[in-house]
Amino acid sequence: MSLALIILIVVVIVYDYINGMNDSGNIVAAMVSSRSMSLGSALFLAAVFEFAGPFIVGTAVAKTIGSGLVDPSVINLNILYAAVLGAISWNIITQVLGYPSSSSHALLGGITGAVAISVGIKAINYSEVVKILGVLLVSPLLGFLINFLVMKLLFYLGKNATPKANKVFKYMQVPASMFLALSHGGNDAQKSMGIIVIGLIICGTQSVFLIPLWVMILCSLALALGVFTGGMRVMKTLGSKVFKVQPVHGFGIQISSALVIFSAALIGSPVSTTHVVSSSIVGAGSSAGINRVRWGVVTDILLSWFLTVPFSGLIAILFYYGIMYINP
Repeated sequence: MSLALIILIVVVIVYDYINGMNDSGNIVAAMVSSRSMSLGSALFLAAVFEFAGPFIVGTAVAKTIGSGLVDPSVINLNILYAAVLGAISWNIITQVLGYPSSSSHALLGGITGAVAISVGIKAINYSEVVKILGVLLVSPLLGFLINFLVMKLLFYLGKNATPKANKVFKYMQVPASMFLALSHGGNDAQKSMGIIVIGLIICGTQSVFLIPLWVMILCSLALALGVFTGGMRVMKTLGSKVFKVQPVHGFGIQISSALVIFSAALIGSPVSTTHVVSSSIVGAGSSAGINRVRWGVVTDILLSWFLTVPFSGLIAILFYYGIMYINP
């Protein structure tokens, strides 16, 4: 294994770790904000099921990223460096600002930007890009709609419930959070696997797109560690600034989000956990009343969504020029 390939693997693992940090707030925000579990316990539980995700869900998303988005035969390691570094940079910027940002969008922007500036747009599979963007757009809408309906149903069924029902939903959030973490791990860790396997093929380490066990373990572990170390500022935005989450809302948010993310992973479509969870929270707030949602914060989150692909792509282009200057 060459030094250049080892460097790529390290960069991808850093992206995977930051992805986990970026999304940890999405996974545990509802449960911690509703005081169903302490932050440390929630993060540990999430990390365990994040690691298990890819081994249960499968690797369909990795194949989409690794062999469907671009033509692997015309790209090189410099392109992959730039793509991943562009995604990492955007994730760090949004982490510092405390806004939920999509690591999926950032990686998509980084890949398309680096490929377009290096070998031209002809190497991009635009039908696959349109498909991915379509799923990325529809999935948060589904998260909003499903949780809106779930919350309406729960409140209808529990209209005569006593305050003890609140304690029931606190306990129910534990398995719901396990399902959400499992779904997230099964979707997001695969993106890094796809990039590493492209690197292995480029360097001649393997000739076909197969994901070695060590790659699965490495990427799953990096994502889980990122989730465990947490993203407190993002969690605060999702857990309280958008809408004050109660245990019943937390349960609905986790179940609705997990269903969307898990379904997408099974069909090989990368989705944004950030988008899905954020829209589910808005759905929960809207079900309680439109005026219960802090729409100014929602507007800021939406703005960060729309900026992610072009800005991560632009950053990847800058990295590509820098890398080519150092290593032409």
